[in-house]
Formats: sequence, C-alpha cells, structure tokens
Amino acid sequence: MPHVLVVDDEEDIRSLLTGFFRKHGHQVSTAIDGQTLFATLNVQQIDIVILDVMLPGEDGFSLCRRIRATSKVPVIMLTAVADHVDRVVGLEMGADDYLVKPFDARELLARVKAVLRRTAQTEVTVPGTTTRPVLSFAGWRLDIARRELRSADNTLMILSSSEFDLLLAFAEHPQRILTRDQLLDLARGSSYEVYDRTIDVQVARLRRKLDTDRETPSVIRTVRGGGYIFTPSVRRG
Repeated sequence: MPHVLVVDDEEDIRSLLTGFFRKHGHQVSTAIDGQTLFATLNVQQIDIVILDVMLPGEDGFSLCRRIRATSKVPVIMLTAVADHVDRVVGLEMGADDYLVKPFDARELLARVKAVLRRTAQTEVTVPGTTTRPVLSFAGWRLDIARRELRSADNTLMILSSSEFDLLLAFAEHPQRILTRDQLLDLARGSSYEVYDRTIDVQVARLRRKLDTDRETPSVIRTVRGGGYIFTPSVRRG
C-alpha cells in the first residue's frame, strides 16, 4: 500500500485527496506546512509527496529543494499558476512532476502511479548472473536496481527520480547524439505534458552534480541544433 504525504494548507484539498487516495488503496498522511512535512518524513516511511507551492511560511519550491538535498522520495508539485515557468522552477528544485490547480483527482492519481512505477526499487538481475546491473562511467557507478548514483569513493549522490531516469537514458545510449524528443521518450515516456525546456533544466542539474572536476570536459555535451551527447564510455557490471 503506497504511502502518500499530502502537503497543503487548504483543508478542503487535504480532505478530498485523503478520501480519494484511500479509496484507491493508498495510505495517506497530511501536513499543512514545512514543519509538519519534515516531522512526518522523520517518523514515517513516505513513498511520494504531493506538495503545494503556495504554503504559509516557507514555500513549496524551497521545501522541495530541502527534501531533495537529503532524500530520494518523489515529489509532485501542485501550482496555481498555469505558466510553464513555474513548472520549470519546480523541476530546478528537484520535483518529479507538477500539476496545475484546479486539477482532476484522477489525473493526479495517474501521475502518482506513473512516478511510483518509475521509482519502484525492484530486484533486477542480469540473466545468468546474481548481481545487480551497474553502469560505470567517468568514476561514477549507477546502480539500476537500487536507483543510486555513487562516486569513486562510494559517496551517494542524491538524484530525483526524473534526474535518475534521464541519466539512465544517457548512460544506456553513450557517445550518441540524442534529441530532446528522444530523451523525453526514453526518460519519461509519452504520458507526460513536457517541454523542451524541461530537458534543458534536468541536464543542467545533472551537469552540476556530475562535473565535479572543472578541469575535465563535461560528461554531457550540448550539440548545437541536435540535442545532447553523453561523452564517456560506459561499462556494465
């Protein structure tokens, strides 16, 4: 039973989503602000956070950034602004998806299920072996089953689920030019309302995390008029 944390200061929305998600087989907790959000995360195992942008005190963007600094829990943001700029800001803070108010609860449920499918940490094995598939490149190790990225000294790099999916798409197609449309299909699928700018934001975030050595070329290089190319060679296993 997936555990959803609904963070919204409007009682009507909390009540509506609590009843709706419970009806569809989800466990639900609620919070009204950042303080109760982190208090809940500290004591309960949460599978996904539905986070309103407009909250009293610290806003949803700032809270999303704080969540992403220490946790891989997926975040879907709710925004009252029907402007893709607001959505891009959410992605820059590490959100996995976004939905504009007023919204259809069934669409939100579909997005929650889609994000949870992508982040499900199932045990995956390569045929004929007993080890998890791991992709190694440029001093990094990408564990597909654990959905973890670790540096050469085994330090865990926190990635949002959408960042992980994009990096996996790159790592599985190294040294090959990928257009934005191809990356959207590979990393997110066609069920999302997305923009070219979305990919640009995610690539920028990945670069900041992967390019720790400023003296070496970027792991992800922009191809003018073409898209992006993942420059290192990749070893599986």
